Amino acid sequence: MADADLYDYELPPERIAQDPLADRAAARLLVVNRATGGLRHWLVRDLPQILRPGDLVVVNDTRVVPARLIGRRVKTGGRWEGLFLRVDAASGAWELLASTRGRPEIGEQVMLIGLDDADALTLTLVGRSGGGAWLAMPDGAERAATPEAILNRVGRVPLPGYIRGGVEQPGDRARYQTVFAREAGSAAAPTAGLHFTEPLLAELAARGISRASVTLHVGLDTFRPISVERLEDHPMHTEWCECPPETVAAITAARAAGGRVVAIGTTAARTLETAARGGALAAWSGPTDLFIRPGFEFRAVDCLLTNFHMPRTTLMVLVSTFASRGLIATAYEEAIREQYRFLSYGDTMLIE
Repeated sequence: MADADLYDYELPPERIAQDPLADRAAARLLVVNRATGGLRHWLVRDLPQILRPGDLVVVNDTRVVPARLIGRRVKTGGRWEGLFLRVDAASGAWELLASTRGRPEIGEQVMLIGLDDADALTLTLVGRSGGGAWLAMPDGAERAATPEAILNRVGRVPLPGYIRGGVEQPGDRARYQTVFAREAGSAAAPTAGLHFTEPLLAELAARGISRASVTLHVGLDTFRPISVERLEDHPMHTEWCECPPETVAAITAARAAGGRVVAIGTTAARTLETAARGGALAAWSGPTDLFIRPGFEFRAVDCLLTNFHMPRTTLMVLVSTFASRGLIATAYEEAIREQYRFLSYGDTMLIE
């Protein structure tokens, strides 16, 4: 059996959540104990009773931008779809993934269509970058505006394709965003954080469970299936992340007092472990290509809150490395049997 096959499983389509719950904290929570292998069923709103006073939760404060773009090729009139990834530092051009019929050429223009179906903005394709992405520039009148301002006007919520084919519905713009989102830059939500509400955060604080933040701007490669047989051959994606000095100080203080570091999501875990890559946790800002797979030694994270992930992805490898492949397989079997909701709008699990 190939290494990657160990992280495959059968996900029934009906288990993929298509809509968020009205109450974020009403999501189901499967608590997985690494020491005993025990599984317990709770709700997210029970976290203040499950976590311990003195624990520190670390959230990812990235903000999802409405990065999905719909338009038409000016040359042919054909439909065009794109996804804004980032601004190219060297040229200032937008880096995009795009799909359309035919083969667009450098120099072609795309007319983006706003939510009200009106033509809103022209992009000119100016080049190619790595991984098949395009480089594009907004028309002259728009170049002074920030990408976030433009995307807020013409973009759509970048829902994964497994949610209604990626089609935005009323309410998604607010719901596909954490309540602690601050730093714009993600092409997808850090989904474990979607379960938190302001009242739940206040209740955690009242119980003596503190909070700190990191930032990791989520890219689409996070969800891309592993297509190679050996994990070491997988070309790991790079994402920008930051662990600020105040978070390092909060972790140091919590650990000194006997508290645990609870990473809210794989993105928070990846950021923290990147910051601890040198052997000791230190402030960090920059790109990370860290691939957490068997053999990795966790230095910063004691507990992990994480949603249920797609088969054969680096996220499945990460959670299986944090616990064990056998325990995660058992937990997923239990969750499917108990009809938990999976993926971005679904339920979650706490690995202790």
